[in-house]
Amino acid sequence: MAERPYIVGNWKMNGTRAMLSEARAIDRAAQRHMKVEVALAPPYTLIHAVHREVEQIGVGAQDCHPGTDGAFTGDISASMLADAGAKFVIVGHSERRMGHGESNELVRQKAQAALSASMRVIMCCGEDAETRKAGRAIQFVTEQLTASLPEMADAAEKLTVAYEPIWAIGTGNNATPADITEMHREIRALLVKLYGEEQGKAVRILYGGSVKPENAREILSADEVGGALVGGASLTADSFMGIALAAGDPLDN
Repeated sequence: MAERPYIVGNWKMNGTRAMLSEARAIDRAAQRHMKVEVALAPPYTLIHAVHREVEQIGVGAQDCHPGTDGAFTGDISASMLADAGAKFVIVGHSERRMGHGESNELVRQKAQAALSASMRVIMCCGEDAETRKAGRAIQFVTEQLTASLPEMADAAEKLTVAYEPIWAIGTGNNATPADITEMHREIRALLVKLYGEEQGKAVRILYGGSVKPENAREILSADEVGGALVGGASLTADSFMGIALAAGDPLDN
């Protein structure tokens, strides 16, 4: 890949101030391993604290509201996240789409809100086990992604796509390198179609699906894999940086 591999940790609903020590450890390790771009998306309550504690790694948010302000109790706008120190927002994660009933259109609106607040976007997509078994995985993901991507002229410049097959998240079932390569190539073709050759090829495509230090090198060596969106394995510096080190030293293809 032209750019450094991008390894992003999604802490989900985990983390108190006691975990700032892990963020600092990740940051120190990232300073020693410049072959990889590293970032963390802690819960809202820790964004500002992590932003103040780290020097090398990026800090982002796990979600945002599509509006700029108003009477939306409990919600947080993209501009508020940017003010707290967030540089990117994850949108469209399967846990939001499924657990909160988020539609493709709502995901698109959130992405556009993040871009309007001068932040980058990590757009998630992925199919469930039933869809894959029915042989509709590629069709589903490309349609989902097409309907979710922001409609802004410069969107590709600040966009990262994360393919997360739902059936491979916390289930013990792992996607094979062939599965990953096939889907990432289809996503790449779609991005080129939507944004043109130059911009479409510049968008990094991450893989997320139970990525661990033990399987990271094989996954990250697959064609068109530009990094990883990491869940549980990002909660400790040892496991997360094990993945980052694998990204910086991939297998020979």
